Amino acid sequence: VDMNTSISLFVFSQCLWIILKLKIIIYSETVGLKPAPVIIDGIPINNLTRKVLDSQSFLSQSMNIILEDAVKKSTDVKEKVCEWRSPEELKELLDLELRDEGESESEILQRCRDTIRYSVKTTHPRFFNQLFAGMEPYSLVASVIVEALKPSLYTYEVAPVFTLVENAVLRKMMELIGWEEGGDGIFCAGGSMSNMYALNLARYHHCPDVKEHGLSAAPRLVIFTSEECHYSIAKSAALLGIGTKNVYVVASDERGKMIPSALEELIETAKKEGTIPFFVNATAGTTVLGAFDPLEEIADICEKHNIWLHVDACWGGAALMSDRHKHLLKGIHRANSVAWNPHKMLMVCLQCSAFLVRDKTSLLQDCHSSRASYLFQQDKFYDVSYDTGDKSVQCSRKPDSFKFWLMWKALGKGELKQRVDRAFAMAKYFAEQIKQREGFQLLMEPECTNVCFWYIPPSLRNLQGHPKFWKKLHTVAPAIKERMMKVGSMMVGYQTHKDRVNFFRMVLVSPQVSTEDADFVLDEMHNLGKDL
Repeated sequence: VDMNTSISLFVFSQCLWIILKLKIIIYSETVGLKPAPVIIDGIPINNLTRKVLDSQSFLSQSMNIILEDAVKKSTDVKEKVCEWRSPEELKELLDLELRDEGESESEILQRCRDTIRYSVKTTHPRFFNQLFAGMEPYSLVASVIVEALKPSLYTYEVAPVFTLVENAVLRKMMELIGWEEGGDGIFCAGGSMSNMYALNLARYHHCPDVKEHGLSAAPRLVIFTSEECHYSIAKSAALLGIGTKNVYVVASDERGKMIPSALEELIETAKKEGTIPFFVNATAGTTVLGAFDPLEEIADICEKHNIWLHVDACWGGAALMSDRHKHLLKGIHRANSVAWNPHKMLMVCLQCSAFLVRDKTSLLQDCHSSRASYLFQQDKFYDVSYDTGDKSVQCSRKPDSFKFWLMWKALGKGELKQRVDRAFAMAKYFAEQIKQREGFQLLMEPECTNVCFWYIPPSLRNLQGHPKFWKKLHTVAPAIKERMMKVGSMMVGYQTHKDRVNFFRMVLVSPQVSTEDADFVLDEMHNLGKDL
């Protein structure tokens, strides 16, 4: 074969090969053939096991279930607050076992329906059991956005929008507290965590060597808090190694307010015992009675003795939004730190808890910083002051402030103020109804939106003053609570308090609650308890 023929055959073969490859590609695209898998350790890694877009049908159907069952039905007063089942019954209904093989889409959608069906509807207009309630649509949408984007709020590079949002919300909350020169703060995982932050920061402020050398570097430090305070104060003392025995409990008056003279007397006693008073926790809105401690007088004492003043305003902080009720927190601007939960009276979706500090010298950063080099590099291409994660004891942290921010942007301060004012007005209405009804008795006039009262069944109404009256009345609230849960008509909490037997604590928060709902509670309690 001569040279020209060889070249022609080579060119021809190359053309055939190109045509063949094109045909293979076209055919592969036509019939959906995939390229050969890349296999490492016997595992194909270039083919996705499951594309997100393949789940669009499931996402669409599940969102419809959420909107219909968890939003529409759960806020409908005609629906049940809960569909009660015992733990053993519920285990059987839900089929909780986790298996090797996944379930079908239809089965998973049914799991979603069952989860909603058998859960307590805290957004229902007749849910009064906790210090939160009601459906808040704007913060709900914010929650969905957060879950869809999956950010973690430690650096600006990972969460640019949300770091700026948190900063803006904290500044606005500080303004409401009255810190004209600003301060510092962080959103954290609940009010209990906020109180722990306060204790840890106050200890670091008093004994900075504890951070590096541990408890051996600290003297015996003592905490002062009222007998009405939240239990997280004692838990934090235990967790931080301060010890629950070093939590000195200050007496409260008949309305549940800390007695300033008792506080000062206890501080003097602690000093004589050789301990170091370093922290006073005042409460703005106690959990049971809704009492507000006298902050101005307590602040005077703290300044006199050079003690860190923390105000637990997780519940009552919302009153700062209201011109009518902010007097309840008079003096809060003098606090060194404040805890405030917008997820309570302001109705932001759980959880949304802020810890705020008057200090502006990077105390919060210095106390908690570990300078992790893989997150907090100092030679980044942007302003690293926006990397706020080193202030936190957490690493991963959700941008909870976004829920508050979006809601505030939608409603404005005016609507939030009205929300607070309405809750207080509704509590006043409910208390007046109690006073007008036979068989109902207030513990005291409400100061916040907690209304505490007894229901006295007909069988006990002529026994008041009898030695067994209070013992018998003690059993009434638990019995009615059981019945209301099993019927599913409403949820109202009960508890004891000091020497008082079980009583109901009605918490009014949601603007979706009407006077008809409040009246229903009293009617239903009588219907459920009149035979006791």
